Amino acid sequence: MDPASYSTNPYDDDHLHEECAVFGIYGTKDAAIQTVLGLHALQHRGQEAVGIVSFDGANFHAHRGAGHVGHNFDARRSNVVERLIGHAAIGHTRYSTTGGDASQNIQPLFADFSFGGLAVCHNGNLTNALELRRGLVEAGAIFQSTTDTETVLHLTAQSRKSSVRDRITEALSQVEGAFSFIYLTHSGVIGIRDPRGVRPLVLGQVGSAWVLASETCALDVVGAQFVRDVAPGEMIILDENGVTSLFPFRKAEKRFCVFEYIYFSRPDSIVEGISTYGARKAIGAELAREYPVDADVVVPIPDSSVPAAIGFAESSQLPFELGIIRSHYVGRTFIQPTDEQRNLGVKMKHNSNRAMLEGRRVVLVDDSIVRGTTSKEIVRMVRAAGATEVHMRIASPPTRHSCFYGVDTPERHKLLASRMSVEEIRRYLEADSLAYVSIDGLYRAMGHDGRDSESPAYCDACFTGDYPIAPTDHLGGSAGKQLTLLT
Repeated sequence: MDPASYSTNPYDDDHLHEECAVFGIYGTKDAAIQTVLGLHALQHRGQEAVGIVSFDGANFHAHRGAGHVGHNFDARRSNVVERLIGHAAIGHTRYSTTGGDASQNIQPLFADFSFGGLAVCHNGNLTNALELRRGLVEAGAIFQSTTDTETVLHLTAQSRKSSVRDRITEALSQVEGAFSFIYLTHSGVIGIRDPRGVRPLVLGQVGSAWVLASETCALDVVGAQFVRDVAPGEMIILDENGVTSLFPFRKAEKRFCVFEYIYFSRPDSIVEGISTYGARKAIGAELAREYPVDADVVVPIPDSSVPAAIGFAESSQLPFELGIIRSHYVGRTFIQPTDEQRNLGVKMKHNSNRAMLEGRRVVLVDDSIVRGTTSKEIVRMVRAAGATEVHMRIASPPTRHSCFYGVDTPERHKLLASRMSVEEIRRYLEADSLAYVSIDGLYRAMGHDGRDSESPAYCDACFTGDYPIAPTDHLGGSAGKQLTLLT
């Protein structure tokens, strides 16, 4: 979300991270409580900050804070939720990039306009935010954060359109990138998805209330029925008239983020009509067909790779075992930036289950390799537990390119696959063999014949370098520009 930097936080483990989630609800007296529940279900998409803004028909109410949803909205410790009164609310969880975790950046953002208050939260990334920001600052705009979301607020303020809907449309017509926005206005909630549909957004209903959320798992937790996916380029308005659907943007070829199926989405979510869990199992099965291995046991690197490992084991007719146990009580703050302490963090999060590993030829299945630091330590851990062979199988193609569409990706030179061949990575990891599912195999697992290079079904730029939306700010050499912000 922060155009100032795309560097992965050095305290983090070896995965790419979706940077945020959005949730909105209209038409219930306990809108804020429902939003808290929805954000709990979406906590995996952003774990460093959370915020909620509600509206009671006269006033907006807000609470934002660093940390998890439960830390900020625990009814046993505060009356925060009780103060967020109203029939409508929107919320956001955030995973910040380096230099982007200041309190001013916590969403939803709020501004007072001539037409009234407007709150907004955003999942995605605007690829021309710095370019737009420079023009706005030169025209006299005063920024309070380094988020690209605030750029949209300033563009909305500049619009001379008469309605809130038209102001928002004019503002978003000037931006490039991937986005799912949810706005809270004095009259309702507005959800918008970018014309290529890179980032997800779904519509649900609970009683007489309407819900917008990043994933269906958030609908489940509030008891809402899934209605449909918000279509690429669609604007959904939730107000006293019910649901209004508009398509105010120029149509573009759909390119949904394939990494949602590989890692980002919760396995119990249905994403674009496809079960995330089922997709991951299918990818694992395809990986086993492409790169079989003579082994004794299949072991996932928990937790996100478990479905892929099940698919690999079933296709290979090999036993599936939990040979690595993950602790769910170790936070990111325990992992320090030095190599020695980072490796200690790996051991604190993962421990070998010696009874399932000793004397066996082990296939380790993971969803991806980014920097390789965690993978290398886990290979060593499995060998130390007595495994006679350690083979790695990865349920995604090599991650060779940075993402500019709302994913926290290291600079390209820090991506292991951008500077090493598969064989070089195998030697670096000290594995007996290493294989990634092919890009065609990934597409076959998703129900396609393969990747059509002329018109691929998904955004797969992190694997192929085929960017469906030009990363304008980076083409101009502004990728490393640090925006100023008092903390």
